[in-house]
Amino acid sequence: MGPEFTSSSSSSSSATDRRLSALVRHLTTTSPSMGSQTTVTFSPTSGFHGDSVFNHVVRAPEDPILGVTVAYNKDPSPVKLNLGVGAYRTEEGKPLVLNVVRKAEQMLVNDRTRVKEYLPIVGLADFNKLSAKLIFGADSPAIRENRVTTVQCLSGTGSLRVGAEFLARHYHQRTIYIPQPTWGNHPKIFTLSGLSVKTYRYYDPATRGLNFQGLLEDLGSAPSGSIVLLHACAHNPTGVDPTLQQWEQIRQLMRSKALLPFFDSAYQGFASGSLDADAQSVRMFVADGGECFVAQSYAKNMGLYGERVGALSVVCKTADVASRVESQLKLVVRPMFSNPPIHGASIVATILKDRNMHNEWTIELKAMADRIISMRQKLFDALRSRGTPGDWSHIIKQIGMFTFTGLNPEQVAFMTREYHIYMTSDGRISMAGLSSKTVPHLADAIHAAVTRMS
Repeated sequence: MGPEFTSSSSSSSSATDRRLSALVRHLTTTSPSMGSQTTVTFSPTSGFHGDSVFNHVVRAPEDPILGVTVAYNKDPSPVKLNLGVGAYRTEEGKPLVLNVVRKAEQMLVNDRTRVKEYLPIVGLADFNKLSAKLIFGADSPAIRENRVTTVQCLSGTGSLRVGAEFLARHYHQRTIYIPQPTWGNHPKIFTLSGLSVKTYRYYDPATRGLNFQGLLEDLGSAPSGSIVLLHACAHNPTGVDPTLQQWEQIRQLMRSKALLPFFDSAYQGFASGSLDADAQSVRMFVADGGECFVAQSYAKNMGLYGERVGALSVVCKTADVASRVESQLKLVVRPMFSNPPIHGASIVATILKDRNMHNEWTIELKAMADRIISMRQKLFDALRSRGTPGDWSHIIKQIGMFTFTGLNPEQVAFMTREYHIYMTSDGRISMAGLSSKTVPHLADAIHAAVTRMS
């Protein structure tokens, strides 16, 4: 007979059995100091008998934004439409990977010298340097004077969290004022970071525009030194931004009261189609020599949603202060996520440092912004042609990914139930999720909701 062979799985199983048997013999061996009657007993854990130690845990509600997609995915209707989550879609309703991103990725894959080693705590140096230039401008005095420290973080959310935790540890004021309304994650991020969250008036439901007087009054009455969250452009969820003249008034008021600006820049270039225009509010505050925080995200403007690419920049009074701030930011990052991922940041750096690729990106970016602007016009025209009651001009006045429709929760529920259109209950819709084919369906739903559920 020939030799017998055992499968690797059976060999592995018998080896495991031998180890377990040896362990049992070792545990049941009589110890001289404990007497011959000593036996080892095993206390079954709750995993084997009885109730779970986590029985008291209650089921958490779905995230109000991501939960929209969960409900959408369960709907079998062929005409269903998801306008909840802020992610760009093509005219065909498909996710988009930019051509310049694919090109950059291919270059990275082809570079055999690249390795997968850990990045430093602050992230990829080229990425940080280029991100600061993108938001502050290549000729920024703050960058030239080394007064900016930038750390790579996990997209916009991570950048906000790192900045907030630093402020909770090192800033004399623990209160941050956020606009009412704002992105649903903002209050959670700042509260869990150890800051006290208060709001300032921002949106005026009557005009579906900016409540500028209320904003000035609330910031004017905020305690000196308070932190103020500002949306750099394309305010989420309203799509309502201050004018440049209003921004200047906000800046003067905040500087006169020593309020600390914390910008959330999630849509640079994605709002107007111009990288410089969408950074003007931030650059105003940097130009006066004062200090500020800026959180950046590349989810929308490069379509790198799942890569989680972002940066936190802190503009300081001096280079020495900036260096010390960076040293403390490292102490925030290290126990939080140790160091950031390399792939997404490498894509961004590859695009930003090459003039041709940078230009190609701006062209694709403007195409995305222009398509969203065209969807606004199409929806406005469709509602007007149907004679839908009300003034819908806010749809074309607002900017960026979202439109705050003014629809109430009952009308939203009606549209979901009768027309299979999914959005957040506050009436926010993602214009990026619309197409020429789906605008009529949405317009029909809005018209029906307004006329039947008013």
